[in-house]
Formats: sequence, structure tokens, C-alpha cells
Amino acid sequence: MIDLYTWTTPNGRKVSIALEELGLPYQAHPIDIGKDEQFRPNFLAIAPNNKIPAIVDRDNNFHLMESGAILIYLAEKTGKLMPKEMQKRYRVIEWLMWQMGGPGPFLGQVHHFVHYHKGKAPYAEERYLKEAHRLYGVLDRRLADREYVADDYSIADIAIWPWISRFEWQTIDLNRYPNVKRWYVAIAKRPAVERGYHVPKRMNAIPMP
Repeated sequence: MIDLYTWTTPNGRKVSIALEELGLPYQAHPIDIGKDEQFRPNFLAIAPNNKIPAIVDRDNNFHLMESGAILIYLAEKTGKLMPKEMQKRYRVIEWLMWQMGGPGPFLGQVHHFVHYHKGKAPYAEERYLKEAHRLYGVLDRRLADREYVADDYSIADIAIWPWISRFEWQTIDLNRYPNVKRWYVAIAKRPAVERGYHVPKRMNAIPMP
């Protein structure tokens, strides 16, 4: 059994989707970041960086924070969603790291300046929207000749997809990125993704272009 501490954010949804795809039994514990629950001592004991998601694997009393690390751990625990052959394995890790260093932080800044505080910082809006379009372009080119980012469906897709699911917050027209749109819609239709998206609670239907 996995205890999942999470909220309805792209980073949180990565892990709930992975758990659903892997078929691992888990219990979700909501950490409402709007109420600063991430600063409570019991959560800080397992996630010192006070960020969701975090897990406790009851099988070995092992706790882990940081969504990328959790995805790797779960993939290795089950032997799924991560190739064993070295070069293929590192291709998945490469695109996982791309998400951690690119779409995660930069699309998060678009959410902050464009979705929540539009008009307060025009320079920041322009800067982060430009980078958002660059990142969408990178992903679109990557998907031009393959179904998934690392050929087979993997934790790399699971890491990237929840950030793309907020394309409306990012004022991104997915029709400008047809390969991303095709990939996004295909993953959105996966039953495990549908289930994982609504953890720890249902907020809205999966946005569709």
C-alpha cells in the first residue's frame, strides 16, 4: 500500500496517474495547498521541502518527495513504464528531466502571471509565454514521428501530460501544435489517466481542445 499526499495540481496528478497506470494499491491524503496544509509538521516529516506530492511506501516504511523521483521509484518498484535497456531507459529519464526543468517551472510561471495575475507584470507575461511556446514547439517536434515522447508510453509522458492539460490557463491553442494535440488527446482517453486526474478530488473534467 502506498500513501499518497497530494493535491489537484499537475505535479500531484503525475503520481496519481502513475499509480493508476501501474495498478498499485494506494490511499490518497489531500494536502490543500490553498490552506497551507503543506506546512503542517506531519507533512514536513515526509516532505521537508513542503511541496506535494509525497509518498510513503508501507511495504518498507520508505518515504519520498519530489514527483520525478517518485515516478522513477514507482517504475523501478514495478518494472513498468520504464525500459530496462540502458539507452532506452535514459531516453525516458532525459524527457522526464526536460519536464522537471522546462514545462514544470516555466508553465508554472505562466499560470502565475497570465492566469492568476494578468496585467500586473507585462514583461513577465511576455517572457514566460514566449518560453511556453518554445517548449510546446520542442514537444511538437519530438512527437512528429513517434507516438510517445520516448517511443513507448512511459513515466516521461505521465510527467509531461498534466502540465499540458492546463493549456487553457497558458492561453495555448493546441491546434498550433498538432502532434502535441494528438498525443494529449490519446493519453486523456486512457482510463487510468481519467481516474488519476480526479485524485484527490474531482475539480473539473479533463480539458479537451
